[in-house]
Amino acid sequence: MGSAPVSVVGEEEPLFSNLDLFLFSLIVGLVIYWFMSRKKPEPIPEFKKIDTPAPAARETSFIEKMKKTGKNIIVFYGSQTGTAEEFANRLSKDAQRYGMKGMAADPEEYDMGELSRLSEIKNSLAIFCMATYGEGDPTDNAQDFYDWLQENDDDMSGLNYTVFALGNKTYEHYNAMGKYVDKRLEDLGAKRIFDLGLGDDDGNLEEDFVSWREQFWPAVCEHFGVEASGDELSIRQYELKEHTDINMNKVYTGEIGRLKSFEVQKPPFDSKNPFLAPVTVNRKLNKAGDRHLMHLELDITGSKIRYESGDHVAVFPTNDSVLVNKLGQILGVDLDKVISLNNLDEESNKKHPFPCPTTYRTALTHYLDITHPPRTNVLYELAQYASDPKDQENMRKMASSSPEGKALYQSWVLDASRNILAILEDMPSLRPPVDHLCELLPRLQARYYSIASSSKVHPNSIHICAVVVEYKTKTGRTNKGVATNWLKNKLVTDNGHKSTVPMYIRKSQFRLPFKATNPVIMIGPGTGIAPFVGFIQERGWLKQQGKEVGETVMYFGCRHKNEDYIYQEELEEAEKNAVLPQLHVAFSRDQDQKVYVQHLLKKNKENIWKLIHNDNAHIYVCGDARNMAKDVQSAFHDIAEELGGMTRTQATDYVKKLMTKGRYSQDVWS
Repeated sequence: MGSAPVSVVGEEEPLFSNLDLFLFSLIVGLVIYWFMSRKKPEPIPEFKKIDTPAPAARETSFIEKMKKTGKNIIVFYGSQTGTAEEFANRLSKDAQRYGMKGMAADPEEYDMGELSRLSEIKNSLAIFCMATYGEGDPTDNAQDFYDWLQENDDDMSGLNYTVFALGNKTYEHYNAMGKYVDKRLEDLGAKRIFDLGLGDDDGNLEEDFVSWREQFWPAVCEHFGVEASGDELSIRQYELKEHTDINMNKVYTGEIGRLKSFEVQKPPFDSKNPFLAPVTVNRKLNKAGDRHLMHLELDITGSKIRYESGDHVAVFPTNDSVLVNKLGQILGVDLDKVISLNNLDEESNKKHPFPCPTTYRTALTHYLDITHPPRTNVLYELAQYASDPKDQENMRKMASSSPEGKALYQSWVLDASRNILAILEDMPSLRPPVDHLCELLPRLQARYYSIASSSKVHPNSIHICAVVVEYKTKTGRTNKGVATNWLKNKLVTDNGHKSTVPMYIRKSQFRLPFKATNPVIMIGPGTGIAPFVGFIQERGWLKQQGKEVGETVMYFGCRHKNEDYIYQEELEEAEKNAVLPQLHVAFSRDQDQKVYVQHLLKKNKENIWKLIHNDNAHIYVCGDARNMAKDVQSAFHDIAEELGGMTRTQATDYVKKLMTKGRYSQDVWS
């Protein structure tokens, strides 16, 4: 805008000068604009807030829905990988066997503020199957519910509830989410009908669930004074519709959400609408050895996708076509038949178990998990299709809670790593209809990888570092990891076509310190180095910008220097340029006694203690949760005890405090 006209002051000064009028009109204009623009629908944020009314098309009142459909049990699930959702479906199906009616529900889709109204329904009960994700966090779909529980003090005195928690003992915050929901509802006056169930995925989650469920239902019957109908028959949830004459443009071919979303891509991209990222690099990282470690680069140009160092990239893999074809063969199915599985409960929000209409081939390739050992409910429901009574009996036994049944399931299914194909091959009398099998198998889930790049250096590219999973089972079969083998085969050009990977970003708490001057200590052996490749790139970039950057320290570990020292060039280059002043590498098998990262930490204890205690360093640990993360943590306890002159308890508390302050972060998996 040019400079304003200057008015000459005279006796006959008008009441409003031109400038005043101009400013007045501008303000009026802005006010009108503000009013007009306020009326526009706001862009929908990534997460629906619980208290905002959703579009009328979708029923957000679970109370109204339950009343309308005569349901008295609702099973909410907080699920990241689909297991909690699966358990919730099993429990809602169970209700029928006890003369009750249940529904499984995603808390993200409903107004959870209605919980206190559940008492309006006679003999009502809310069950919560809550998984814990990451560092004691709620799953994405339970985040709003968690926030609501923290912020609200509604009187829940009429609510009957129980919680089954899904977690993993190797993690610091074992079952934090389930424990929180259980305790919080009690604090708000709700009535716990049955004890909190704790499922441990490091042990045998399925067995934990089955044992809890066996005791839970009798307690419910006793509480409501009902008797089990003894109806142990298989209850189908979906009915098969075969399409003989259908326009193939209406058939799903692997899309996760919207039909044809892979052909016409529209942002924003998320778990319901992944972006097809072209693979621009796929190279083997290790020089020798029998493993295959790989580095992939995905191109996100034009996708509007933003990421930060430390975030995770989720990819949607597909099953091996060899396995899919074998399943089709053994069940005598035309895999290219177009079908829909339609929910028999027409009021259900879940119309199909996976996108329909589609072909059996697409369902078994893109939508269903055919490689994990099946859970006991699948065996139980399929038992009726075994023509040999002995097979029938064994399958039902494995699904029971009897000690010999549990032992048989443990040894024959879990320890032997038998997937559904192996079970069908080793039980020739079992030939279920393929549609019932498709109904029972869990959904194939996205896989998460720590991003191995910095968006400051690579704004249009996301890097992945992973090790290909392949192992021999006790039955002599070779099992291959679904996602890593699929990624390994994503060649940059495949028959002249670009290979693409359906992906989206999951934000994480694993972040470099806000102040670049804080030192960072990074500990990541093996593929645990992934996020630190990004961190080092970012610290280098900050240095280039002329920023003062604190001490950057890396502890890496692998088996042999000449085999699997991955990113050696990048690390040594960063060391040479003083981006990485300290690089410590443990080669565990290059000498007689094994040397791991925790040994090197203790060897440099004075320097470590100075960085943590005096210089406000941030510690980051990435990789294996079961052994490495625990051993590293106890190395820090040892250092605090010895150099901080603390007792063991004080040292443990000291490290715990670092965690709560966000100065000790972990990105671990088991």
